[in-house]
Amino acid sequence: MPVLLLKESRHEESGPDPYMKELESHGHKATLIPVLSFKFVSLNTFSDKLFQPEKYGGLIFTSPRAVEAAKVCLDAEERREEWDKSIKDKWNTKSIYVVGKATAALVQSLGLKPLGEDTGTADVLSRLIIEREDTNIPPLFFPCGSIKREVLPTALRQNGVPLETLTVYQTAEHPDLEKNLKNYFTEQGTPASIAFFSPSGVKFCLEAVRRLSGEQLNEIKFAAIGPTTRDAMTAEGLCVSCTAEKPTAEHLAAAIAKVLQ
Repeated sequence: MPVLLLKESRHEESGPDPYMKELESHGHKATLIPVLSFKFVSLNTFSDKLFQPEKYGGLIFTSPRAVEAAKVCLDAEERREEWDKSIKDKWNTKSIYVVGKATAALVQSLGLKPLGEDTGTADVLSRLIIEREDTNIPPLFFPCGSIKREVLPTALRQNGVPLETLTVYQTAEHPDLEKNLKNYFTEQGTPASIAFFSPSGVKFCLEAVRRLSGEQLNEIKFAAIGPTTRDAMTAEGLCVSCTAEKPTAEHLAAAIAKVLQ
Protein backbone atom coordinates (compact mmCIF):
# COMPACT_ATOMS: atom_id res chain seq x y z
CA MET A 1 0.00 0.00 0.00
CA PRO A 2 1.17 3.57 -0.60
CA VAL A 3 2.80 5.23 2.42
CA LEU A 4 3.83 8.90 2.50
CA LEU A 5 6.87 9.82 4.63
CA LEU A 6 7.09 13.50 5.54
CA LYS A 7 10.80 13.68 6.35
CA GLU A 8 14.23 14.58 4.98
CA SER A 9 16.13 12.04 2.95
CA ARG A 10 19.32 10.89 4.69
CA HIS A 11 21.57 12.46 2.09
CA GLU A 12 24.79 11.75 3.95
CA GLU A 13 24.37 8.06 3.22
CA SER A 14 24.49 6.49 -0.21
CA GLY A 15 21.77 4.05 -1.14
CA PRO A 16 18.04 4.15 -0.45
CA ASP A 17 16.54 5.83 2.60
CA PRO A 18 16.31 3.23 5.43
CA TYR A 19 12.65 4.07 6.10
CA MET A 20 11.70 3.46 2.47
CA LYS A 21 13.71 0.24 2.44
CA GLU A 22 12.07 -1.11 5.62
CA LEU A 23 8.55 -0.30 4.39
CA GLU A 24 9.27 -1.96 1.05
CA SER A 25 10.40 -5.10 2.91
CA HIS A 26 6.89 -5.16 4.45
CA GLY A 27 5.41 -4.88 0.95
CA HIS A 28 4.48 -1.18 1.04
CA LYS A 29 5.42 1.49 -1.49
CA ALA A 30 6.90 4.47 0.32
CA THR A 31 7.36 7.98 -1.07
CA LEU A 32 9.43 10.59 0.71
CA ILE A 33 8.63 14.31 0.63
CA PRO A 34 11.09 16.61 2.45
CA VAL A 35 9.35 18.99 4.83
CA LEU A 36 12.12 21.20 6.16
CA SER A 37 15.06 23.12 4.80
CA PHE A 38 18.08 23.95 6.92
CA LYS A 39 20.58 26.77 6.97
CA PHE A 40 23.73 26.72 9.09
CA VAL A 41 24.37 29.85 11.22
CA SER A 42 27.01 31.12 13.71
CA LEU A 43 29.60 28.66 12.38
CA ASN A 44 32.59 30.85 13.34
CA THR A 45 31.45 30.95 16.95
CA PHE A 46 30.67 27.23 16.86
CA SER A 47 34.13 26.45 15.47
CA ASP A 48 35.83 28.46 18.23
CA LYS A 49 33.90 26.59 20.92
CA LEU A 50 34.59 23.18 19.37
CA PHE A 51 38.30 23.92 19.68
CA GLN A 52 38.06 24.88 23.38
CA PRO A 53 37.10 21.58 25.04
CA GLU A 54 38.81 22.65 28.26
CA LYS A 55 36.02 25.21 28.82
CA TYR A 56 33.24 22.60 28.86
CA GLY A 57 32.08 19.58 30.84
CA GLY A 58 30.89 17.75 27.75
CA LEU A 59 28.87 17.97 24.53
CA ILE A 60 25.21 17.35 23.67
CA PHE A 61 23.94 16.56 20.16
CA THR A 62 20.21 15.94 19.75
CA SER A 63 20.03 16.12 15.94
CA PRO A 64 22.05 14.99 12.91
CA ARG A 65 22.04 18.60 11.62
CA ALA A 66 24.01 19.88 14.59
CA VAL A 67 26.68 17.23 13.94
CA GLU A 68 26.70 18.17 10.25
CA ALA A 69 27.31 21.79 11.30
CA ALA A 70 30.34 20.57 13.31
CA LYS A 71 31.60 18.72 10.23
CA VAL A 72 31.27 21.89 8.15
CA CYS A 73 33.37 23.75 10.76
CA LEU A 74 36.13 21.14 10.65
CA ASP A 75 36.22 20.98 6.86
CA ALA A 76 35.80 24.71 6.17
CA GLU A 77 38.86 25.88 8.01
CA GLU A 78 40.93 22.81 7.30
CA ARG A 79 41.14 22.20 11.01
CA ARG A 80 40.51 18.49 10.68
CA GLU A 81 44.18 17.66 11.30
CA GLU A 82 44.30 19.61 14.57
CA TRP A 83 40.97 18.01 15.54
CA ASP A 84 42.18 14.47 14.82
CA LYS A 85 45.56 15.02 16.46
CA SER A 86 44.48 16.39 19.84
CA ILE A 87 41.07 18.08 20.16
CA LYS A 88 38.81 15.07 19.71
CA ASP A 89 40.75 13.14 22.37
CA LYS A 90 40.22 15.99 24.83
CA TRP A 91 36.46 15.85 24.15
CA ASN A 92 36.52 12.06 24.56
CA THR A 93 37.70 12.44 28.17
CA LYS A 94 34.30 14.10 28.74
CA SER A 95 30.74 12.89 28.08
CA ILE A 96 29.36 13.26 24.53
CA TYR A 97 25.59 12.86 24.79
CA VAL A 98 23.36 12.01 21.81
CA VAL A 99 19.73 11.19 21.03
CA GLY A 100 19.13 8.38 18.54
CA LYS A 101 21.17 6.12 16.29
CA ALA A 102 21.46 8.47 13.29
CA THR A 103 23.02 11.20 15.44
CA ALA A 104 25.27 8.67 17.21
CA ALA A 105 26.62 7.35 13.89
CA LEU A 106 27.49 10.89 12.72
CA VAL A 107 29.13 11.71 16.06
CA GLN A 108 31.30 8.57 15.68
CA SER A 109 32.35 9.78 12.22
CA LEU A 110 33.88 12.84 13.98
CA GLY A 111 35.97 10.44 16.08
CA LEU A 112 33.88 11.04 19.21
CA LYS A 113 32.42 8.37 21.52
CA PRO A 114 28.67 8.92 21.93
CA LEU A 115 26.63 8.15 25.05
CA GLY A 116 22.88 7.62 25.15
CA GLU A 117 22.06 6.62 21.57
CA ASP A 118 19.22 4.44 22.88
CA THR A 119 17.53 7.31 24.71
CA GLY A 120 15.38 8.22 21.69
CA THR A 121 14.02 11.49 23.13
CA ALA A 122 15.47 14.64 24.71
CA ASP A 123 13.35 13.93 27.78
CA VAL A 124 14.97 10.53 28.41
CA LEU A 125 18.43 11.91 27.56
CA SER A 126 18.04 14.72 30.09
CA ARG A 127 17.34 12.12 32.80
CA LEU A 128 20.53 10.24 31.85
CA ILE A 129 22.58 13.46 32.01
CA ILE A 130 21.13 14.44 35.41
CA GLU A 131 21.97 10.96 36.75
CA ARG A 132 25.57 11.11 35.50
CA GLU A 133 26.65 14.73 35.95
CA ASP A 134 27.51 16.83 38.97
CA THR A 135 26.23 20.36 39.34
CA ASN A 136 29.76 21.74 39.86
CA ILE A 137 31.10 20.80 36.38
CA PRO A 138 31.91 23.35 33.66
CA PRO A 139 28.86 23.85 31.40
CA LEU A 140 27.80 21.17 28.92
CA PHE A 141 27.85 22.60 25.39
CA PHE A 142 24.64 22.10 23.38
CA PRO A 143 24.71 23.16 19.69
CA CYS A 144 21.10 23.07 18.47
CA GLY A 145 18.50 24.21 15.93
CA SER A 146 16.40 27.36 15.97
CA ILE A 147 13.22 25.48 16.90
CA LYS A 148 14.58 23.17 19.57
CA ARG A 149 12.10 22.24 22.27
CA GLU A 150 12.94 23.46 25.76
CA VAL A 151 12.61 20.03 27.43
CA LEU A 152 16.34 19.37 27.81
CA PRO A 153 17.54 22.88 28.78
CA THR A 154 14.68 23.22 31.28
CA ALA A 155 15.29 19.83 32.91
CA LEU A 156 19.03 20.49 33.25
CA ARG A 157 18.48 24.00 34.62
CA GLN A 158 15.96 22.77 37.19
CA ASN A 159 18.49 20.19 38.38
CA GLY A 160 21.39 22.64 38.50
CA VAL A 161 23.40 21.09 35.63
CA PRO A 162 25.16 23.99 33.86
CA LEU A 163 24.45 24.31 30.14
CA GLU A 164 25.52 26.58 27.30
CA THR A 165 23.45 26.53 24.11
CA LEU A 166 24.29 27.86 20.63
CA THR A 167 21.94 27.91 17.63
CA VAL A 168 23.93 26.44 14.74
CA TYR A 169 21.15 25.87 12.21
CA GLN A 170 17.82 27.46 11.34
CA THR A 171 14.83 25.42 10.27
CA ALA A 172 12.24 26.60 7.77
CA GLU A 173 9.55 25.06 5.59
CA HIS A 174 10.96 23.37 2.48
CA PRO A 175 10.36 25.75 -0.47
CA ASP A 176 8.77 23.01 -2.64
CA LEU A 177 6.68 21.37 0.08
CA GLU A 178 3.26 22.57 -1.09
CA LYS A 179 4.00 21.76 -4.74
CA ASN A 180 5.41 18.30 -3.95
CA LEU A 181 2.40 17.38 -1.79
CA LYS A 182 -0.01 18.51 -4.50
CA ASN A 183 1.84 16.49 -7.16
CA TYR A 184 1.83 13.39 -4.96
CA PHE A 185 -1.92 13.50 -4.29
CA THR A 186 -2.64 14.24 -7.97
CA GLU A 187 -0.49 11.37 -9.26
CA GLN A 188 -0.87 8.74 -6.51
CA GLY A 189 -4.15 9.64 -4.82
CA THR A 190 -4.61 9.51 -1.04
CA PRO A 191 -2.04 7.26 0.68
CA ALA A 192 -3.02 4.42 3.05
CA SER A 193 -0.71 5.88 5.70
CA ILE A 194 1.12 9.15 6.35
CA ALA A 195 4.09 9.31 8.75
CA PHE A 196 5.19 12.49 10.54
CA PHE A 197 8.75 12.85 11.86
CA SER A 198 8.69 16.10 13.86
CA PRO A 199 6.33 18.64 15.42
CA SER A 200 7.48 21.17 12.80
CA GLY A 201 6.53 18.66 10.09
CA VAL A 202 3.02 18.60 11.54
CA LYS A 203 2.94 22.39 11.63
CA PHE A 204 4.05 22.82 8.00
CA CYS A 205 2.12 19.93 6.34
CA LEU A 206 -1.12 19.32 8.10
CA GLU A 207 -3.23 22.00 6.50
CA ALA A 208 -2.22 20.89 2.97
CA VAL A 209 -2.76 17.20 3.83
CA ARG A 210 -6.26 17.97 5.13
CA ARG A 211 -7.12 19.97 2.04
CA LEU A 212 -5.72 17.46 -0.45
CA SER A 213 -7.20 14.33 1.13
CA GLY A 214 -10.64 15.91 1.70
CA GLU A 215 -13.30 13.30 2.52
CA GLN A 216 -10.69 10.53 2.71
CA LEU A 217 -8.80 12.09 5.63
CA ASN A 218 -10.40 9.72 8.15
CA GLU A 219 -9.31 6.66 6.16
CA ILE A 220 -5.61 7.53 6.40
CA LYS A 221 -3.60 5.73 9.11
CA PHE A 222 -1.45 8.46 10.65
CA ALA A 223 1.89 7.36 12.12
CA ALA A 224 4.32 9.19 14.43
CA ILE A 225 8.09 8.64 14.81
CA GLY A 226 7.87 9.21 18.58
CA PRO A 227 5.85 10.60 21.50
CA THR A 228 6.71 14.28 20.90
CA THR A 229 5.47 14.15 17.32
CA ARG A 230 2.43 12.11 18.37
CA ASP A 231 1.49 14.78 20.93
CA ALA A 232 1.79 17.51 18.26
CA MET A 233 -0.52 15.49 15.95
CA THR A 234 -3.07 14.83 18.69
CA ALA A 235 -3.04 18.53 19.62
CA GLU A 236 -4.10 19.30 16.03
CA GLY A 237 -7.01 16.88 16.32
CA LEU A 238 -5.47 14.06 14.27
CA CYS A 239 -6.26 10.48 15.15
CA VAL A 240 -2.84 8.79 15.48
CA SER A 241 -2.98 5.10 14.50
CA CYS A 242 0.51 4.16 15.64
CA THR A 243 3.73 5.47 17.18
CA ALA A 244 7.13 3.84 16.64
CA GLU A 245 8.33 2.11 19.79
CA LYS A 246 11.81 3.58 19.12
CA PRO A 247 12.69 6.26 16.55
CA THR A 248 14.20 3.84 14.00
CA ALA A 249 13.24 2.72 10.49
CA GLU A 250 12.62 -0.85 11.72
CA HIS A 251 10.26 0.17 14.52
CA LEU A 252 8.28 2.68 12.44
CA ALA A 253 7.88 0.29 9.49
CA ALA A 254 6.74 -2.50 11.82
CA ALA A 255 4.16 -0.20 13.46
CA ILE A 256 2.79 0.99 10.08
CA ALA A 257 2.73 -2.56 8.66
CA LYS A 258 0.72 -3.68 11.68
CA VAL A 259 -2.01 -1.05 11.31
CA LEU A 260 -2.22 -1.60 7.53
CA GLN A 261 -2.84 -5.35 7.87
